[in-house]
Amino acid sequence: MQHESITTNGIKLHYVTEGEGSLIIFLHGFPEFWYSWRKQIPAFSTDHKVVAPDLRGYNDSDKPGNQSAYVMAELVQDVKGLIEGLGYDRCILVGHDWGGAIAWNFAYSYPQMLEKLIILNLPHPARFGQGLLTPQQLLKSSYIFFFQLPVLPELLLQANHYAAIETAFKGMAVDKSAITQSDIDAYKAAAAKPGALTAMLNYYRNILSQGMVSQDWSVLEVPTLMIWGEEDTALGKELSYGTEKYVRNFRIRYISQCSHWVQQEQPDLVNQYIREFIEGRI
Repeated sequence: MQHESITTNGIKLHYVTEGEGSLIIFLHGFPEFWYSWRKQIPAFSTDHKVVAPDLRGYNDSDKPGNQSAYVMAELVQDVKGLIEGLGYDRCILVGHDWGGAIAWNFAYSYPQMLEKLIILNLPHPARFGQGLLTPQQLLKSSYIFFFQLPVLPELLLQANHYAAIETAFKGMAVDKSAITQSDIDAYKAAAAKPGALTAMLNYYRNILSQGMVSQDWSVLEVPTLMIWGEEDTALGKELSYGTEKYVRNFRIRYISQCSHWVQQEQPDLVNQYIREFIEGRI
C-alpha cells in the first residue's frame, strides 16, 4: 500500500492506494479512517486501482476549523475532486456509515461519474429520515443529538484514553476477535490527532441542516448493492427495507451474526459480495 495525498476542493486529502486499472474508491465512517478497509484494499487491488482516503477532518487529511466545512455539499465535492485529480472520470464507489451517506449523496449529484454504487450499513437517506420518526430508531440514534452539544462530546470521547472509541468497536462487534487491540489503538491514535475529534463530530453537527433527511429523493439509476450486518445496534435492519423504491437496479445481501462494522467483522463475505456485484454475478 502506498500513502499519497491530493488537493481537492481546497483541502489536502491523505489516501492509501494499491493496484492499477479501473478506479474503486472506499469511503470510511465514524470513528474510523482509511484503515477500516485494510481487508478490502489488497483483495481488489489485483484488478483495480484501489483508493481509500481519510475523509476531511480524519487522521492525516486536512481539518478545516469551521463547522460549515463539513456540510454534505463539501464532502461530495471532495469525492468529485478526488476522482478527477486521480485522472479518472468514473469509478466504483463503496461507502460505509458516514462514507455511505456521502456515497448516496454523490450518486444523486453525479450519477454519470459512477459505474456502480456499494453501500455498507447505511440506509438510503429517505429511509433514514423515515426511521427517525419511529421511537426505536430515535432511541438508537440518540447519540446524534448528544453530539450536537458543544465541547462535552469531545471531552467524553477523549476521556480515559479514548475509552469510548474502544467501547464503540468492542461493544458493538459480534465477533470481538475481528477487531484487535492494535486495531483499536490505531483508531484511537487517529482520533487523538489535533483537531480530529471536533472535525469528526462536526459531520453530525450539520446533519439536521444539510438535506440528508428532508429533501425529495428521486429514483436513482446507478446500479446499487447494499450489504447489511444484521446485528447493527445503531441502525436497525428495518431501515434497509423498501430501498428498492428509491433505486431502480438494486441488490441487497444481509450478513447474519454481524455488527455495524461489517467489512471488518466479515471481510471474506463482504469481499465476495462486492466482487460478485462488480462482475455482474448478482
